[in-house]
Amino acid sequence: MNDIYHQGNRELQDQFDSRKLADRVSDIIVHDKISDEERRFITTCDMFFISSVDEQGRPTVSYKGGDAGFVRVIDETNIAFPDYDGNGMFLTAGNIASTHEVGLLFIDLENPQRLRLHGTATIAINDPLLSEYVDANAIIRITVRNLFL
Repeated sequence: MNDIYHQGNRELQDQFDSRKLADRVSDIIVHDKISDEERRFITTCDMFFISSVDEQGRPTVSYKGGDAGFVRVIDETNIAFPDYDGNGMFLTAGNIASTHEVGLLFIDLENPQRLRLHGTATIAINDPLLSEYVDANAIIRITVRNLFL
């Protein structure tokens, strides 16, 4: 599993004397495999937010929604979901095609719970799952780098 902190995080942790706390929190909650409980949570969510960056590091964040179960947990390190042409901008899909790095935030607003997932994404217009989603343009697959609450 990759360290979730970079130099900017570390400098602020040192400035505010929170490095030990941050390391302990990371040791306790950050992991690289989807647990059964997380699988249930992901597959019962009807929405999530996804962040991505373009080649120049400019971020965007998008809402993705559908019926519960529209996000598939393929195995303990991979998920997949359909991509639809909502507004023709293809901001997320274009960023994925260029840089592949994403962050997802799953939230249950009724029973306060959240899950963050960071990973590497690909987009395929001929994915075998495509036929299972009406009007989807492509399937986005993400390999998990790390997850945490």
